[in-house]
Amino acid sequence: MPEIPQKKVGIIACSGEEIAEGTVTRLAALKVLHEMRRGDTVTLCLPLFLAGGEGERTFARFYPTITVDGCRLRCAARATERYSAQPAESIVITEVAAELGIEGIANRRNLNESGRRAVDATAEIIAGFVDRLLEKKDLDQERDGESAQVGAQTTPGTCSCGSGIQVSNLEIDGKLTKVIALPILMEQFNMEGRPADQAVAIDLLAQARVYNKVPLESEPGWLAAIQQEYASYCCAKRGKS
Repeated sequence: MPEIPQKKVGIIACSGEEIAEGTVTRLAALKVLHEMRRGDTVTLCLPLFLAGGEGERTFARFYPTITVDGCRLRCAARATERYSAQPAESIVITEVAAELGIEGIANRRNLNESGRRAVDATAEIIAGFVDRLLEKKDLDQERDGESAQVGAQTTPGTCSCGSGIQVSNLEIDGKLTKVIALPILMEQFNMEGRPADQAVAIDLLAQARVYNKVPLESEPGWLAAIQQEYASYCCAKRGKS
């Protein structure tokens, strides 16, 4: 199995716009993304996730995710578990508010004081989960010592398309198809000295299945495209050596 680029944590906030707690989830996620854990987190779009967005669902298969739901329906947590994997952590705003004694969260567009308190409290909880999932030690001291350089050196948070997972665009059965993680797999096979023959292409396809949905009827097309891509990759590598 190849090593996936820089580990990050995905945050999936619910899209419940009918309740003020839904606003809390989104504002808390954005606070962590842009202010508290820049570069360590990405946000995933729940509507795209539900609609079958491969970028969102693939990210959640590679990286740990934290779901932030407004109410006990837990739409974000259930969607993540159904379509990708069980969330590493789940937060429900109504439960956070009850535990901290925050009452009367209101105003979906402009949160009241209780809502703003809930945003800050939720953001702190999310940030703590991020640190634990990334196994960061003495993070507060590191950030304090580097605070003067944060603006110049910290990478802004991005959506899942900036996660660093590489893809190859292959023509398979006459259709341009994104094959997730194939560049990493080819690099690994090439470093192991594997030749660009059909047997290796079969192994590459087996590994690619971990990250991609390969319909049974499309296997011959996938195999041919992967073998051709790996042959081109090996040829390019020899040309550079």
